Amino acid sequence: MIPEVDLLELDRRYLWHPYTQMKDFEKDDPLFVDRADGVFLFDAQGRRYYDTISSWWCILHGHNHPGIKAAIRDQLDRLEHVHFAGTTHEGAIRLAEKLVALTPDGLSKVFYSDNGSTACEVAIKMSLQYWKHMGETRRESFVSLERGYHGDTIGAMSLGGVPSFKGPFDALTFDSYRIPSPYCYRCPYEAKPPAKSPNHQITKSLNCSIECLDPLEKLLADKGHEIAGIILEPLLQAAGGMIAYPVQYLKRLAGLASHHRIHLILDEVATGFGRTGRMFAFEHAGIAPDFLCLSKGLTAGFIPMAATITTDDVYHAFYADYEEGRTFFHGHTFTGNPLASAAALASLEIFEQEKVLDGLQDKIDILQSGMERFKELPWVGDVRGIGMVAAVELVMDRRTRTPFSSEKRAGWMIYKEGLKKGLILRPLGDIVYLFLPLSVNAVQIEDILNLSFDVISGLNP
Repeated sequence: MIPEVDLLELDRRYLWHPYTQMKDFEKDDPLFVDRADGVFLFDAQGRRYYDTISSWWCILHGHNHPGIKAAIRDQLDRLEHVHFAGTTHEGAIRLAEKLVALTPDGLSKVFYSDNGSTACEVAIKMSLQYWKHMGETRRESFVSLERGYHGDTIGAMSLGGVPSFKGPFDALTFDSYRIPSPYCYRCPYEAKPPAKSPNHQITKSLNCSIECLDPLEKLLADKGHEIAGIILEPLLQAAGGMIAYPVQYLKRLAGLASHHRIHLILDEVATGFGRTGRMFAFEHAGIAPDFLCLSKGLTAGFIPMAATITTDDVYHAFYADYEEGRTFFHGHTFTGNPLASAAALASLEIFEQEKVLDGLQDKIDILQSGMERFKELPWVGDVRGIGMVAAVELVMDRRTRTPFSSEKRAGWMIYKEGLKKGLILRPLGDIVYLFLPLSVNAVQIEDILNLSFDVISGLNP
């Protein structure tokens, strides 16, 4: 076996890591992960680290869950891969049946791809082509949110609202309409902070009229006949800063989309599969989308896979004799991969067998209540969260909400200190967050909160 120190040197020589300024590792080493178990990652020396961000939000049932491993092993002996154009297999069929059963009655057709970006690309391409088939050829535009994030492919990036993610590539992207983020902490309308219900669901404050949706209402009144769809992350803008927002916002937005006959595209790549306390975040609002985009937790982090679920109405707009030219020409080599299908089916079985959702509320109570004490720290401007997700926004001046300068890199300081205490607290700028595996237990949540408080309270800005 090659010694760890030699592997790290090979890493520096050959690898380019995502979302990483590689110069940071001229002196410091990246964390070398050797193995994983449950909610922990272990380095080559056996030191353990809480995987508090679920390895980029996809680990649900803990690392190395035996049920999922067994399902993948069984599938390996049967069929590892087959192209999905004109062929099919049992796993993909049974998974589609399960996904349709979990979603509202209107969602009935599943299109597989291989990551969150492609799940969203599929939805916007289907939406655009649908309106062409329906004869409404002027509907070529989309609406998205500031601080929204839907992936790094060109179409998804065009609808993203995080400047650092898309700014260098603006020349490649198409124009879209952007509406304000429901960023309650930095509300330009000076509404009071949102409240929380007893089950920690975020609700608007009494003096909030969801004014941040007024621009959308005006836009749709003027241009609604030119818009194909609106895409957003329901109740949690994840990469945009773990911005949890009121359910009333989502309800009103869905109503506006329906009134103007615009496709509602919900990106639940991050929020799906229990993260908010329900199987899907949109369930909190009692709404149903025209397109539902899923990935990450779909296979509980074992194998890449994504799904875009849509309606019979959309499906039948493409259903025609070949010469009519209505085929949806889009696909991926690993569409409906059998191993990924097996992992996803096993994950959904774990939800049923271990009654995962039934046990979440107690964990959510511990996490969200335990975050309250972070408000006492002078450089914590906001504490927010939903379900098994919680975040603090670090600021230089809490009274004025002035952020730290980029040179300060307060979030990066927290990350490095967290590693010393056995925590992986990878920040989003100066927003430090927890995105916990659903399998974490009460004792572990308390330990994570205590260690995180020690790290953040020790910041010396």
